[in-house]
Amino acid sequence: MTEKQLESKNILINSTRLMNRFNKISQIGLNPLTGGIERQLGTPGDKAARSWLKDIWQKELHLNVYTDAIANLWGTYGKHLENKPIVFGSHHDSVPNGGKYDGALGVIIAMEAMQTIKENNIITRHPLEIISFTGEEPNTYSVSTLGSKVLCGRLNKDDIFKLSDCYTKKTLASTIDYLGGNSEKINEARLSRDRITAFLEFHIEQGQRLFKKNQSVAAVSCITGIYREIITIIGEANHAGTTEAADRRDALCGAAELCLAIEGIMRECNNLSVTVGKITVEPNSSNIIPGQVVLTLDMRTAYPDEKKKALTLLTKFTQQISAERHIKIQRELNLDQSEMPMSENIINSILQASVLENQPAVKLVSMAGHDAANMARLTKSGMLFAPSVDGFSHCPQEYTHPEDIAIAAQVYLDTLLILDKELN
Repeated sequence: MTEKQLESKNILINSTRLMNRFNKISQIGLNPLTGGIERQLGTPGDKAARSWLKDIWQKELHLNVYTDAIANLWGTYGKHLENKPIVFGSHHDSVPNGGKYDGALGVIIAMEAMQTIKENNIITRHPLEIISFTGEEPNTYSVSTLGSKVLCGRLNKDDIFKLSDCYTKKTLASTIDYLGGNSEKINEARLSRDRITAFLEFHIEQGQRLFKKNQSVAAVSCITGIYREIITIIGEANHAGTTEAADRRDALCGAAELCLAIEGIMRECNNLSVTVGKITVEPNSSNIIPGQVVLTLDMRTAYPDEKKKALTLLTKFTQQISAERHIKIQRELNLDQSEMPMSENIINSILQASVLENQPAVKLVSMAGHDAANMARLTKSGMLFAPSVDGFSHCPQEYTHPEDIAIAAQVYLDTLLILDKELN
């Protein structure tokens, strides 16, 4: 074992403190009826979590805390150091009736790593900065990974000012101001590529791969690409009783056949997920043959060749169904976001830290999107996963064993210390 490894091995996180803080933030936005979390962007739960984090960061971690223009919350330490900072954290917001662990646990682990470093009087080469991102989850403003998109330049002030809540019509700009940001200065939140040395994020896996293998931690090798279409199936609305089988142009039956064909694409391709998640039917009446169906298709893979194969199959199936059922199928591209490989430097540091903590060196592709993908446009970016019990996520059943959390948190701390020594 090297001197560097011995130094890291002797610096231990306080797992009791970590879990106590996690249990406290888990009460913010808690729905007492369902056990789920309500901390969607701009809600009282979102604002309350920010206030709680800011208070802890200032009073217990003794950090310099500020909110940037897009309302990302930052806590900094060591600004006097000459090197560019290492940034680490995640997000505290949730989906509606979401789980306690998604995002928030990554922020709590970042806090624990920061406090452990300070308590042990470790003199780092780089300043350290915690971040809790604004609006990582999909929300009623129809934008996800909001805070990191602004940081890397994928969204700007003009984009933000076009968005409003799809139900209340409240503007996103006013919500950013409510959360402590400054909508008029959003463009000033964008970071230059030379601003930071590296970014590290912890997250639960949100799948069953680690859980099934009984493994506590993994390095993320790549964050999946996400491809989405809006598909419209146009048939012919007609009387449910008087229209004979040969004369029917049932859009819903065509959509059903297409959905099964889309499910089959997953069996034909490797390392690819494809889902029909939303369907609307018109005229949506019990005594009328459906004349039109609109559905969403969500395809995810980190492998461009598999995506190409899947889209070829999708074209084949839509053409077949259109011809056989005498209906029209129209496809509109909604999103085509490429896969984002993580930094080899950070992957190797996570694997080194895993071995240091007597864990197997495991790499996984993330099949969910994360802020780390946007941060990879700015700097070396990396992630580590801990298991989700039975793969549950985005729901109240979300759970990760405290023992796995402690191991992952220790690997996280070790990774930060390795990065601090090795990166310039």
